[in-house]
Amino acid sequence: MEKVMCDGTTICYAEQGKGEALILLHGYCGSSSYWDEVVPELARSYRCIVPDLRGHGKTDAPVGSYTIEQMGNDVLQLMDELNVEKAVLLGHSMGGYIALSIAQRHPERLNAFGLIHSTAYPDSEEAKEKRLRAVSTIQTEGIVNFIDGLVPGLFAPEHVESLSKHVTRVKEIGYQTAPQGAVGAALAMRERPDRRDVLSATPLPVLLVAGEKDAVIPPERTFTSDKPHIVQAVIAGAGHMSMYEAPEELIQVIKQFMAGLSK
Repeated sequence: MEKVMCDGTTICYAEQGKGEALILLHGYCGSSSYWDEVVPELARSYRCIVPDLRGHGKTDAPVGSYTIEQMGNDVLQLMDELNVEKAVLLGHSMGGYIALSIAQRHPERLNAFGLIHSTAYPDSEEAKEKRLRAVSTIQTEGIVNFIDGLVPGLFAPEHVESLSKHVTRVKEIGYQTAPQGAVGAALAMRERPDRRDVLSATPLPVLLVAGEKDAVIPPERTFTSDKPHIVQAVIAGAGHMSMYEAPEELIQVIKQFMAGLSK
């Protein structure tokens, strides 16, 4: 992986391919490795830039609460360091919250953006309590126990066994998350605002991808706007992890969306 320094924080990233810049943001307790099944094919047509977000993977994990805006600023600074004036930005789960923040605050840096198994809704009160329980579990039981409890629920129930190799891989990626990074990011997600108006008001093309069997963010929480500039796609049979559960289908959805931008 490559690394750059952004405001005193080392941001690590992988880059592959040439062409229009396509930035892929992973979800909570993931890393750039989340995209390993899809990047090789996408990189045949695009310059794929895949960072480890603040607190995750090989990127620095400062102690304390993070904000989604702060994590978005890391991505913007990475773009500056790589001389990327504008990009298409696709975010999985937590990465989608970051994409929304950038789209709201700096739309001039984007050609398009998308949410993959993500939502523009804020956390409900119940979800906010769940974030605090997650923080407590990480602090008292450790990151391994937390990840072991988290990951199976990210997959459609039937895939937990049939795709056990991928479930194990996602756990292994999660184990590499610094505990203070997992805590900081959980608190960032807990405090994020409602950004449904960003989806409906943005002039940018938007891609919304949902898993048919996603128990974390069901399709109705992803498809909160159906304006003409928004492309909606449901990945049949997938849970929250279509990049592992149905990579070919996800690749096809992304490629069709990207092709549509040039028309």
